[in-house]
Amino acid sequence: MPGKNTKIIATVGPASADEDSLRTLAESGADVFRLNFSHGTHADHHAVYQRIRAVEEQLGRPIGVLIDLQGPKLRLGTFGEGGVTLARGDRIRFDLDPTPGDATRVAIPHPEIIDAVGVGHVLLVDDGKMRLQVVAKRDGVLEMEALTDGRLSDRKGVNVPDVALPLSALTAKDRRDLTFGLELGIDWVALSFVQRAEDIAEARALIGDKALLMAKIEKPSALAELEDIIALADGIMVARGDLGVELPPEDVPGLQKRIVRLCRRAGKPVVVATQMLESMISAPAPTRAEASDVATAVFDGADAVMLSAETASGKYPVDALAMMNRIIARTEADPLQRQLMEAVGADPKGNTTDAIGTAIRAVAATLPLSATVAFTASGATALRIAHQRPRSPILGLTPSQSVARRLCLVWGVRSRRSVEACAVEEIVNVAIEHCRAEGLTAPGQAVVVTAGVPFGTPGSTNLLRLAWPAGDTTAASPSAETEGEMPSRGSGFSRERAATGATPLIRG
Repeated sequence: MPGKNTKIIATVGPASADEDSLRTLAESGADVFRLNFSHGTHADHHAVYQRIRAVEEQLGRPIGVLIDLQGPKLRLGTFGEGGVTLARGDRIRFDLDPTPGDATRVAIPHPEIIDAVGVGHVLLVDDGKMRLQVVAKRDGVLEMEALTDGRLSDRKGVNVPDVALPLSALTAKDRRDLTFGLELGIDWVALSFVQRAEDIAEARALIGDKALLMAKIEKPSALAELEDIIALADGIMVARGDLGVELPPEDVPGLQKRIVRLCRRAGKPVVVATQMLESMISAPAPTRAEASDVATAVFDGADAVMLSAETASGKYPVDALAMMNRIIARTEADPLQRQLMEAVGADPKGNTTDAIGTAIRAVAATLPLSATVAFTASGATALRIAHQRPRSPILGLTPSQSVARRLCLVWGVRSRRSVEACAVEEIVNVAIEHCRAEGLTAPGQAVVVTAGVPFGTPGSTNLLRLAWPAGDTTAASPSAETEGEMPSRGSGFSRERAATGATPLIRG
């Protein structure tokens, strides 16, 4: 019967890159694998990708692959002694001179930072462990004052939370990585360092329709254009690691809920990521706070939650995946989960696809449904139905393997590759066969079938059928059998006598 609705993204790394580990993770609940291009070579990622596809073949179900581009990395230069220790109030100069630094100065080889910041702005070094404020500025030089005690050392990362930097989200390395990933055939691209809506447009021009684009919200500057970014991207990742460095920690929970809520209303998949089961990198069990953190994302109706170092380099990758799976299952079984999830209403568009999605919710409130089957050429039908968060499982059937893989990240959707149907009665038969194979039929429970006529035309969803598997003696008598179709043009609701015998019973 139905599995979890909230999907799991597992990051691949040294602890999980072999085929046996990948298969075990997939069997334990991983729906999508993340390849982090901040680490590893193209040869490494190519080998992992081939192993994932081998596991996919063995398990007989689609598995999504997401590549995470590194984005610009802002770092200090080097020190002659490897680093310096500063006390609060100490001053040090940041400049463009590549010479190794000392207690008085160090290079910051990013003129964009020097140009963009001004007196009063704060720079964060080493994930915020050191905070320094600009107290004076002149050509190519920032005079900094330490706001905390600590140490500056070679090549530590620099965050600039207060301003949008004049930098593209795509470096030359990212462009090479993106080209490589698209040639592999990956399904999703996660774009780092998003600051503005234009960053999404720039990446979209390179990706085209070869993959779906996920914007990582990790920069405070992105929040000013959040709704525009959501509108342009195919999905959103709440990347709480960098976001938590550049913003006060107390701001992050509220922002997470806001981002999830906006994505839910827009019908865009949303992923909650970073430090979800962080302690399981080195311990066999999470903290209770971490379990609550995962549950919060599930209660809010996020499409997916993500494991990073837990599965990439931790000591307990399979245990972490299994634990996340159990937390999701237990949370989704709680009656309060649906109440809280449904507190965020969907924002249906003025089209037949969303009209049918709304109708499915109404039908489910009247009749017991075992599944909703969405025949989809582009994935949009299954996505929009998932947007409504129906109570019955969603089975997304598509002739496209790439579409099936992309849907692996979407809430509640079991995606499967299927033959391309060409007649109404045929799609009902195919839908029932797939539901039986997935264990999604039950006595007295109907199956809702949605599709577009003409078949195979993206964006044409205009058909809703209500069917009971043949042989279901709990259904009404054949004399009452009818079918309903919602046409794409004109008005009215056509009714025809349904076929009997080998054709599944159709009722409307």
